[in-house]
Amino acid sequence: MKNITLHTLAEMKSAGEKFSCLTTYDACFAQLVSKAAIEVILVGDSLGMVLQGNDSTLPVTLEEMAYHVACVKKGNQGALIMADLPFMSYATVEQAMDSSAALMQAGAQMVKLEGSAWLSDTISALSERGIPVCAHLGLTPQAVNKLGGYKVQGRGEDNASSMIEDAKKLEAAGASILLLECVPSKLAKSITESVEVPVIGIGAGADTDAQVLVLHDMLGISPGKNPRFVKNFMEGADSIQAAIENYANQVKSGEFPGPEHGFE
Repeated sequence: MKNITLHTLAEMKSAGEKFSCLTTYDACFAQLVSKAAIEVILVGDSLGMVLQGNDSTLPVTLEEMAYHVACVKKGNQGALIMADLPFMSYATVEQAMDSSAALMQAGAQMVKLEGSAWLSDTISALSERGIPVCAHLGLTPQAVNKLGGYKVQGRGEDNASSMIEDAKKLEAAGASILLLECVPSKLAKSITESVEVPVIGIGAGADTDAQVLVLHDMLGISPGKNPRFVKNFMEGADSIQAAIENYANQVKSGEFPGPEHGFE
């Protein structure tokens, strides 16, 4: 696979071509994932749950994120590496710049942060300094205590309108990608059509420009009950590599996600 850049992803959106994203945390899986033609690797703070065994992403530190980014960088074969800024590592613009610098120096090519229009100044400052940003809207796991649990966001006309406006403001501030988690499929479609930057979805229906899943979820090895938006791609696959390739192919063809993976 050729090296994927933001320009590549923008061209894919313009052409109506879907792309795939998958969380990855080490060199071994980074090689498997990128060789399967997954365009974007997300080094997610989800590692706090699937690797560390915590009940949320909140305990993950910046140092731990930088460590895993560096591991992924060593195994990557051309995918674009996006890394989460962990909980309270971007509470101020200055802190966001310092935290982002640490992840970029470890090997990230883009950072992701969670929040709404209040992040506009932070995104502008990062973008002006050459740090690409993905803005994460909808269910934002770092705010799980504020949200009262892992619940679908954006239901109701007022909430939907607010999220569309937030998406436009974050794009205007300089966000290069938007990520929508657990929002109604119709709302995700409206947001995707309202912005020019690529939109990645997880539990956001089939009309976003791309899909992302947690690696351990799509391989069927996460303990407990998986969220509605997860599909076990190991079913019917004879290897992990085949499962990852099936995921990439089904995202590109539009087979995944199906209606059963979304929310009304």
